[in-house]
Amino acid sequence: MAGVDPTLVRELPLFEKLSAEELEQLLAKASLRRAPIGTAIFEQGQPAKEFFLLLHGRLKVTQVTADGQQIIVRVVHPGDIFGFAKALQREDYPGTPVAVAESLVVCWPTEVWGSLIERIPALAVNAMQTIGERLQEAHTRMREMATEEVERRLAHAVLRLVKQAGKREENGVRIDFQISRQDLAEMTGTTLHTVSRILSAWESRGLVEGGRQKLLVRDQNALLTIAEEGSR
Repeated sequence: MAGVDPTLVRELPLFEKLSAEELEQLLAKASLRRAPIGTAIFEQGQPAKEFFLLLHGRLKVTQVTADGQQIIVRVVHPGDIFGFAKALQREDYPGTPVAVAESLVVCWPTEVWGSLIERIPALAVNAMQTIGERLQEAHTRMREMATEEVERRLAHAVLRLVKQAGKREENGVRIDFQISRQDLAEMTGTTLHTVSRILSAWESRGLVEGGRQKLLVRDQNALLTIAEEGSR
C-alpha cells in the first residue's frame, strides 16, 4: 500500500491545521525509512532527490568546511522537516544528517515539493518558518563564536540542547540522545581538549554529569549565569 498512515503523523504540529483530505494528499507519495544509530540519511553534496520529516529519534547535521573541518550545524528533532534543498534553490544537500538515536523518517521525492506547497499552503508556511529559525540559530552561533569565549559558547550550546531535547530526571535534566565531547566541540567551533577541560571543571563544581555519551545538567541556573556573564 502506497503512502504513510496518517495516524502516525496527525499529532505533529506541522499537520495540526491540515484537513483529512490535505493530509492524505501529503502522505500519498511518502514512504517510511528507519535509521539505526550512526546511519546517514544522505550525504553532503549528494543530489537532492528527496526531502524528509523526522518522525522519531534525533539527527545531527554535519558539514565539512572548505578547509576540511567537520562541524555540527544543528540537531534535527521529531517533527522537523529537513533536506528540502528545493526550497533553498539548491540541487544538492548542504549537510549530512546522521542518526544519534534510533530514528524513523518520512521521505518524499523532491519532484513533488512544488505541487504539495501549491495544494497545501501550510506546508510552505512551515518551511519558511523552519528556514527562518535555522537562519536565526546560525546567526546566533556565528555571533557567539565571533564574540564569546569558549566556556560561554559551550554553556549556550548545552542550554539549547536542554531546551530542545531535555528530559527531567530526579537530579536534573538529561539530554535524551547520545552526545559526545567531540560533538560539543564541533557545535562550538573548538577542540576536544578544550571541551573536555571545561566539562571536567563543570563536573567538579556539580553543574553537569557525564558518562557514556550522556549528559545530565544538574544546575541550569549556573550554566545560564556562565552563558550570560561568563565565568567569574
